[in-house]
This record gives sequence, C-alpha cells and structure tokens, in this order.
Amino acid sequence: MHTQDLLAADTGMGAVTLRVADLDRMIGYYREGIGLSLFSNEGGVAVLGRGTTPIVVLEHAPAMQHAGPHEAGLFHTAILFDSRADLAAALYSVATKYPQTFTGSADHLVSIAFYCADPEGNGVELYWDRDRTAWSWTHGMVDMDTKYVDPNAFLQEHLTSTGLSDAGARPARVGHVHLSVGDVASARAFYVDTLGFETTAGWGEALFVSAGGYHHHMAMNTWNSRGAGRRQLALGLGLVRIEVPAADDLGALVARMRDTGVQTADDGRTVAFEDPWANRIEVTAPGRG
Repeated sequence: MHTQDLLAADTGMGAVTLRVADLDRMIGYYREGIGLSLFSNEGGVAVLGRGTTPIVVLEHAPAMQHAGPHEAGLFHTAILFDSRADLAAALYSVATKYPQTFTGSADHLVSIAFYCADPEGNGVELYWDRDRTAWSWTHGMVDMDTKYVDPNAFLQEHLTSTGLSDAGARPARVGHVHLSVGDVASARAFYVDTLGFETTAGWGEALFVSAGGYHHHMAMNTWNSRGAGRRQLALGLGLVRIEVPAADDLGALVARMRDTGVQTADDGRTVAFEDPWANRIEVTAPGRG
C-alpha cells in the first residue's frame, strides 16, 4: 500500500455516539460508574468525557428499539487511561457502583483491559497501554494475546487515594472502537483498502487495524454477527468519529472514497460516510472549514 493511501500516523479516535432509551440512567452510568464528567446535556443530547476530551455522546431516542443480538453494530467503546492508577480508579468505580455490569478482564500483552456493558448493553473497555517499546511485532503484525488478569489484585496494586480523589480531572480518551460486522473480508476491503488503516492483527473472525503503528484504532469481528447485513435504525451505535491531523489528510481520504465509489457527505468541517453495515463514520481535521 502506498503511503499516500494510508491514514496519517497521528490519526486518532474521537467520541462515540450512542443512541439510548433512558438518557438519565445512561448519564448516571458513564458519570458515576465510568468516572466521566458531564460536559453538556441539552436537547436530548449529553456529552461526557475527561479533562477537555469528549468520550461518549448520548442521544436520547426513546422511540427506537434495541437491535437484535446478531446484528452488526458496536462491540465496545475502548477508553484509554494514561496510567494504571487512573485505570484502577475507573475499575473501582464500576466495581463498587455497578458491579453487575462487569464482564471480564485481560492482559493483551500490549495493554491491560477490563470489560463491562452499560445498562443498555453497549460494550465498554477500560484499558491502559504498555509502552510501545514493550510491544512485540512479527512480520508486521503486533503480538497480542488474552491472558487472565485478577481485577482484585490489580486494584490492590494500583488503586491510590490520589487516583480516586481527582479521577474526573485526569485525562482519558477513546483509544479504539471495536465493531461487530458481517464478514471480515468486507471489513478489510473497506477499513484497510479504502479508508487507509493498516492491518495489525487478525485471527480468523477478527481484524485489527491502526494508523501510525498503534496496536489498533479499530477492530471488527463476526463472533456474534456472522452474515449480518446493513443495520436498521436502532438503539446502540450512532456514530464513530476518526480524527486526522490536517485538512490535507481529509482531502486525500475523500479522493480515495471517490475512487472506490463510496458516497460521502462533506459539510466543510466533517466528511461522513457509511461502512458496508451502515455504521456511520465521521472524519474531522482541526482547522478545516
């Protein structure tokens, strides 16, 4: 793949939008459980994040139904913390206030992760990255695994009073977004060949992709959704945001989309399009428009 066909190395992920049935309940979960701050709540749209960084946007959609269990959509939103103490504070908050939502933990070699599901079933990953110098690569693919992490032992080792007392002010961001899709081949054709991510790992029913040598900015799997077609409007994932560093990067992306026949909407600030399963993607660049 030519360099001009790739997303810029400094590409990152923006806030994930979720359509929700019970806005107050969901605000409570992300605020009290995950430890995010409520930035705004107007007109049925609530924005929550950490520091000055939005992480989730909750859109009130009480008339919508939940999608079926085997449809395409969100697998999880992964929130990246800067330190193990920050991660421990978030884990402690979930474990004490919403213990029934905790679903598991893993050492992925590149990261330590804890998993939960919000009150409407949207997956959430809370994680911390090991330093890139500790990651291993084999033939251009990053070495990842899934090993058990004892959450209680992690809390005993890393939970601090400082981490708990100023958790809401500590930085965090969307590190990656993991989707449920209908098939991996179509996901690779769209997210790698067209959008411009590079493949970093793949195990049969799952694909991991990134920009700039990160372990993954996005992932797609068919574990629950093999053969799924285009999504209908439903509760759950509303929008995935990707942030590129410059307007020229956005222009190059638009050209790639045009060359491959992907329809885009461009309002001067944001370029929007859908993946093969009608997951909506918006790409922005600072200072554009």
